[in-house]
Amino acid sequence: MTDAMPLEVSVVIPVYRSAETLPQLVDRLVAVMSHACASYEIIFVDDGSPDDSWTVLSSLHHQNPTVISVVQRMRNFRHHNALMAGCHRASGATIVTMDDDLQHPPEEIAKLISSLNSQKMDVMYGVYEIKKHAAWRNVGSWLSIRFFQLVFNVSVKPTSFRAMRRDVVASILPYQRNYTIIDGLLAWSTQRIGSVVVEHHPRSVGKSGYSIRKLLLQSINVLTNFSLAPLQVVSCAGLLLSIAGLLLAFYFLFLYFISALGVPGYASLIVTILVTSGFQLLSLGVMGEYLGRVLLNINMKPQYVERIAMCAEVGESKESADVCAPRKT
Repeated sequence: MTDAMPLEVSVVIPVYRSAETLPQLVDRLVAVMSHACASYEIIFVDDGSPDDSWTVLSSLHHQNPTVISVVQRMRNFRHHNALMAGCHRASGATIVTMDDDLQHPPEEIAKLISSLNSQKMDVMYGVYEIKKHAAWRNVGSWLSIRFFQLVFNVSVKPTSFRAMRRDVVASILPYQRNYTIIDGLLAWSTQRIGSVVVEHHPRSVGKSGYSIRKLLLQSINVLTNFSLAPLQVVSCAGLLLSIAGLLLAFYFLFLYFISALGVPGYASLIVTILVTSGFQLLSLGVMGEYLGRVLLNINMKPQYVERIAMCAEVGESKESADVCAPRKT
């Protein structure tokens, strides 16, 4: 594609143990995208799949090399890292991500993109009225979503079926750290995040690669990698213990003066334990706050992300043009 005719849509799909569903997925995607937009690309990222997925992907690429791109990674780096690898290669004005197991119907992509444009959002999630997952998987997903909503103070339910504008994707691509959660990076970059109800089909082949253990680990990653909440809980606990110890000291002092104190030495022991342990926790919490700031800086939390920059005309020099150019940080 030339610069005059940029791609409209890039579809990024991580692949793991999906050799049987890939041909049908491509047939449906090509049929949908050919009618939905003038130009598109499909990017598959083989995430170290142990089955014949790479053989199938290679064959699909040779059958349609102008549309289908395939990337093979040396081992399984997990879902969100595979998404980042695909987004680095995507060149569409809108980037759609979806799963490889046909639970996300390709026919719903047009609804995602239409809602993204009509609601003027930067990110549009496809959410489901009913998830066609096992009960344990739904519980794990609910827990992961709740952690995400609490950490980022959003009401939207993130899913792996999403449409994103190119500028917001470009703002998260510099992130090169471990424990990547792409939804957290998006929430750091924009508040224009919406959702639209889409269909969710039952898995016809194989089983989910997400175990309850992986879902719990993802929830922990959201808490520890994108939030200072655990450190702040320690600080609050220390402060509350210290206050409780001081209040108890005043209470025992009052009992002493009215000669109602029962066991000698008991009051001073309890007060000492509460106050000292409280101050210890508070001290750890303060140190943790400083470490937390280091964590957020290492994780490259952006100072800001510009959507549009309109500058005053200060001359025609190259220097002024550079100053007024939109930037992403």
